[in-house]
Amino acid sequence: MSKTACLFSGQGSQYVGMMSDLVRDFDHAASRMKQACDIAGFPLDAICFEGPAETLKETRYTQPALFVHEAILWDLLKDKLAHDTFAGHSLGEYSALYAAGVVSFEDAMRLVLLRGSLMFNAGNEKPGTMFAVIGMSDEQVITLCKELSADGIIVPANFNSPGQIVLSGDAEYVRSKAPLFKEAGARMVTELQVSGAFHSPLMGSAAEELGKAIDAVTFNQPTMPVFPNVTAKAVTDPLELKRLLLEQLTAPVLWAQSMLSMYDSGITTYCEIGPGKVLQGLVKRAINDPELTIRGIDTSNDVHTLFGHGA
Repeated sequence: MSKTACLFSGQGSQYVGMMSDLVRDFDHAASRMKQACDIAGFPLDAICFEGPAETLKETRYTQPALFVHEAILWDLLKDKLAHDTFAGHSLGEYSALYAAGVVSFEDAMRLVLLRGSLMFNAGNEKPGTMFAVIGMSDEQVITLCKELSADGIIVPANFNSPGQIVLSGDAEYVRSKAPLFKEAGARMVTELQVSGAFHSPLMGSAAEELGKAIDAVTFNQPTMPVFPNVTAKAVTDPLELKRLLLEQLTAPVLWAQSMLSMYDSGITTYCEIGPGKVLQGLVKRAINDPELTIRGIDTSNDVHTLFGHGA
């Protein structure tokens, strides 16, 4: 029998108009959004529904927007969607922990608001950037980063799929060294539109305050295993999940490794919950198996189509 992993999208998947149809069509979505705005203390709904895109892509707004979108979808689907394990890409790990019953909506929302704000501020204090490197092996990128890190911060931040790795570090230094990856054999090296050097030591200034906040929250036993970004292995211990959630801020996201680890544990159905289709593409590239079932749930229409109008 097929086992299902529920995957939660990360930063970069947001779009103006996200959730507007869910809030229109489902009373629960509308009340969740109101609750989220009350906790946030700013009109998250207007930012999501109307933008502008420049505002929505500010980390301090993007992260709560993604979490609320994913939490609403999970609330609507959890009784109808088969699930055996959870994972979330970067910010999506907070949604995965919510879905697994590890943290409450309120606690997760507060943590996500704080994380987004701290990461936004860290990016302003120490300007950083990220580059996607296409067409090099993990080992090649790790080795070159090590060679270059004597004179500045440049680290692998996301192992998204085989041959697609994201670098992170000091903005000017990474920009100056990016051509060396092309020279070393990369097919493409492209700067990403981000507000900081996520998953790098430059996020260290955010770690202390976030760590205190995470420590103060009760983490429950997950209903199903969670595959954290830091280890790419199934975890069920709440204290370990808590430790790894903080570590994730400055450590690389082992996404491709997580997908392979899930596959090795018998997962053959992957369902992306949240805006966009990024994770569905990454699963296809990470696991070479044409028999996989890969799908996504983002809009009100997706909810109706998959589960009928009673969803």
